Formats: sequence, C-alpha cells, structure tokens
Amino acid sequence: MEQELPGGARLIVGVDESPASRWALAWAIGAARLHRMALVAVHVSRAPVHPFPEALPVQHALRAGEEARCGEVIAGVFDDVAGGVPDDIRTAVIGRVGDPGYHLVDLAREGDLLVLGRSRRGLLSRIFLPSTSMYCARHARTTVVIVQQPAPPDDPELSGERARRFWSRRHP
Repeated sequence: MEQELPGGARLIVGVDESPASRWALAWAIGAARLHRMALVAVHVSRAPVHPFPEALPVQHALRAGEEARCGEVIAGVFDDVAGGVPDDIRTAVIGRVGDPGYHLVDLAREGDLLVLGRSRRGLLSRIFLPSTSMYCARHARTTVVIVQQPAPPDDPELSGERARRFWSRRHP
C-alpha cells in the first residue's frame, strides 16, 4: 500500500497501535496544521522471520496481506485520535513490511520532520529490545521529534510520595 508522497515540507509520523504512537500522531496533526506541512502517516509491519523468505511460496501473499493490514492500522489510529483523517491537512498513508527504523529513515529527507512515539519501557526491555526511535535519532538526516507518552496521574514513580519515602528512609 503506497500512496504518492506529497512535495514540499513533510511531517512523517510513525504509526502503530501503541498509546505512545497515538500521542505522536496527535502531536503531528497539530504541528502539520500549525506549520502548514503535509502529513505522511507510516506503518511498518515487521516481516516474518525466515532464513530464505523468497523461497516460501506464499511470501508474496503474506506481504500483500501485511501491507493491507497497515492501511487498516493507520485508519484505526486516525479514527481514535482525530475522528478520521483530517480534511484540512494534505495527508498520505504509507504501509510497508520490514524494519520500522530503516523504512522511516528511508522515507525522511532533508527538510522533513520525523515524529515518533516513545513508550515507557522497563530497564530490561530498553537493553534487550530494539528501539525504533533511537535508531531513527541516530541515522536520520532530518529533524527527529520523539513524543514521550505521558505517565498516568497516579503513577507512583512521578509522584512526590515515592521521593519523600525514599529520602525519609535514608535521612531522618
């Protein structure tokens, strides 16, 4: 699923089904309106792992199915965030199969703005799982905006209560 990319200044946003991605899309819609930029929503589905993917007889059917699913994911996220694709912004929807970081960096060119969401992950997942936002920040030749997913208001890590308890145990 590939639409023609708009010319001029573009705002490229990586979209998936995570809450952080929804925050990034909301930020990107606002920035696209403010700066009158075209919005390109991109969803990249990770390819199934196989040592010789071309050898599988159903590989092309799997790829076509995944690309069709990409469009459904983007449409669903637009519905959740903005009630559908905004009419007042030039938009394009791109669906690809492969490594998300590679494809996002490949689509972004100089002068574009690349927007990604960053979820709150634990220490082990940050160490052992790849981060698309960190890959893009290291390899993109354009400005990268990483939108942090806000913490829930009752999160003890951000409340002053946890800091006070920690401090009072060590310093009476």
